[in-house]
Amino acid sequence: MKIGLIFAGQGAQYPGMGKELYDNSKKAREIMELAGEQVKEWCFEGTKDMLKQTHITQPCVYTVTMAAYEAFFEEIRKQDEALLDSLEIVGLAGFSLGEYAALTAAGTITDIRQGMEIVTNRGTWMNEAGLGPDGVQRGSMIAAFGERQAILDCVDAVKGDGILQGVNFNSPVQTVVAGDKEALERFRTEAKARKIKAIPLSVGTAFHSEMMAPAAAKLQDFLMGFDLKAPNKKVYSDVTAEDMMKGAEGLDQASVSKYIAGLMGKQAMSPVYWQEIIENMMADGVQCVIEFGPGTTLCGIVKKINEGLLALNVQDMESLQNTVKTLIENK
Repeated sequence: MKIGLIFAGQGAQYPGMGKELYDNSKKAREIMELAGEQVKEWCFEGTKDMLKQTHITQPCVYTVTMAAYEAFFEEIRKQDEALLDSLEIVGLAGFSLGEYAALTAAGTITDIRQGMEIVTNRGTWMNEAGLGPDGVQRGSMIAAFGERQAILDCVDAVKGDGILQGVNFNSPVQTVVAGDKEALERFRTEAKARKIKAIPLSVGTAFHSEMMAPAAAKLQDFLMGFDLKAPNKKVYSDVTAEDMMKGAEGLDQASVSKYIAGLMGKQAMSPVYWQEIIENMMADGVQCVIEFGPGTTLCGIVKKINEGLLALNVQDMESLQNTVKTLIENK
């Protein structure tokens, strides 16, 4: 079976995430021990409001996602190691923050500690970029439901001098809009008039918008200090929805590292083309996607893109065992 591996992004977090995997999977426990006591405490005991803080959310979601990924392969080896030979991993993709988990799984980021260092700083810088002079968050995001162009037309109609743009192109019927709070309020009013359903998201700032430019610059400079390897499997870029190494063929290692650093810096302030990523996976023959990390948000979005695509997830022991069982039955 041809599979695509997808990795959860910010917003999927919940109190207690990762605890079952930690208690029952040796590999998951190793990952979470490497992440450190503070991250474990946040994941296992943190409140919903605490976990919503960007500088906490990013290292926690990244850690739980990588723990789920490692637990998955551990469970397969326990139940039916031959299953590994029947699974062809066509490619990997991560939603926003999840792209760092995808890059870790693909060997670009060489270990969990390196990944933790990167996403911890990313979370801090993105949080800072969203603060106004008074120290209060000046941006947020809204999920809008309707035809993509109709939503973008609504954005254009009310943007004015503010920050307002479509940033997550999730499915044929869902686009997320980010911007400053005043512009978002104008968007909500106009969306209602145009019969576009608009639901505010419980996030700390306007991710993937031009508001994140200062964070993007810091992140790119920071990533330049790492020896980032070319992925050992195809990774679909959030920025282009295509193989992230397309156009970088033939580069030496130093140039590859610089190229990836530039692309991932840009990712922090660029839209996520998730619908196109899943469509490109299907065009490449993917028959099943497996979501790693807290929640099932990405599985839900996948079903809105194509109901016929098998979508499984790994976030706790029940979902882990159900996923492996389904794969064994379909091998």
